Amino acid sequence: MRRLVIKDTKTIRKRIYEHLREQLLNGEIAPLEHLIEAKIAKEIGTSRTPVREALHSLELEGLIESIPRVGYVVKPIKEAEVEEICEIRMAIEGIAVRWAMEKAKEKLIHGLRENIAASGESVSGGNVKGFVELDAQFHETISKLSGSKRLLELAQTLRRHMLRYRIQSIYSAENVLRAINGHKGILRAIEKGDLGEVNKAIRNHMEQVKKDVLRYAFKETPKGKREV
Repeated sequence: MRRLVIKDTKTIRKRIYEHLREQLLNGEIAPLEHLIEAKIAKEIGTSRTPVREALHSLELEGLIESIPRVGYVVKPIKEAEVEEICEIRMAIEGIAVRWAMEKAKEKLIHGLRENIAASGESVSGGNVKGFVELDAQFHETISKLSGSKRLLELAQTLRRHMLRYRIQSIYSAENVLRAINGHKGILRAIEKGDLGEVNKAIRNHMEQVKKDVLRYAFKETPKGKREV
């Protein structure tokens, strides 16, 4: 597990929580891995109490689960959860696009065009992993221009949860190109100013993302569990 160095003892529980959460969401700690309280505390150089509190917070958030006589285990990828997140993202993004088109359509179009161009350059240059951040920027451009802080926060939370499932599939050049095509479809619909087409493009994009995630998630059955 990547080492965490904390100097400010007042924020130690929060920092441990954020550190573990980031690793869970970006795939550094994989599904079914064990999170050993004593081991984490030793690696960080702290007592077990703040680690225990951080793990409890992660359990409440639904990222890990406590199993009797086993301890904390990273929750496995579930098809139903992936489908749920995708459906919610479709609805949220549909609202975000509508509001962004009403408030800053030209700025929205300009921002998405630049993002798609940068994504194409990233893939052409062989930097497939660079698309992870560009993908986030594409969707956050829409949410930010909606003018709603609450909507932006919700969209970011959903996207980060989705990234836990998507991190491996998004490293495939084939999948990245499909995602970029999905972004292009959304942009074309926005340029036309047709909300019906925009919602259809968002749904098509998210349905493809869901297929790619599930294809990678269930391509192999986990052969074992690794302790963290």
